[in-house]
Amino acid sequence: MDLSDLLNSPIGQTVVRNVAGQLGMNENQASSAVNMAIPVILAGLTKNAQSAQGAENLNNALESKHDGSLLDNLSGMLQNNSQAMQQGGDGILGRIFGGNKPAVEQGISQKTGLSLNKIGPLLAILAPIVMAYIGKQKRQTNTGAGGLGDLLGSILGGGGAQPQAQQRGGGLMDILGGFLDKDGDGNPLDDILGGFLGGRR
Repeated sequence: MDLSDLLNSPIGQTVVRNVAGQLGMNENQASSAVNMAIPVILAGLTKNAQSAQGAENLNNALESKHDGSLLDNLSGMLQNNSQAMQQGGDGILGRIFGGNKPAVEQGISQKTGLSLNKIGPLLAILAPIVMAYIGKQKRQTNTGAGGLGDLLGSILGGGGAQPQAQQRGGGLMDILGGFLDKDGDGNPLDDILGGFLGGRR
């Protein structure tokens, strides 16, 4: 199951509904923001996993904290423990993006038209969900640190080559290709992710 399946699944719909309610936006806005933010989080993780140390750190986090169990009661967690989830998510985002986190938020704000005071909480809510999803896939496929880059690539959609993703409008690589554009618009995400996946249209 790749990320386009997740975004269209009951889990994805639960996330959109809760994000809309918590952040005071309609479901169309929430869906657009979630569909844009999750691939950016994944791209940041994938970039980090390209180094041996980064892959090992991610593997340790997935082994110790993010085994996928969060997804078993996601609706309840979002409703009853959203503050704790956001605090944990802020920590995850800090490890993924470091000092570039404000610029990532600015870039997503530019692309979605949503205010910065909504983007920060949105990313913080999504980060633990993304980690839980990766953790669940890791357990199901018995993937170690050395295989995390390939696992993340397959979740992102494997270069958009999967038929199901193409039927949905080109898959997540099109989302990323359009998001991490190189048109000189000053979007800081281009530099932060080093053009990661940006050339794969």
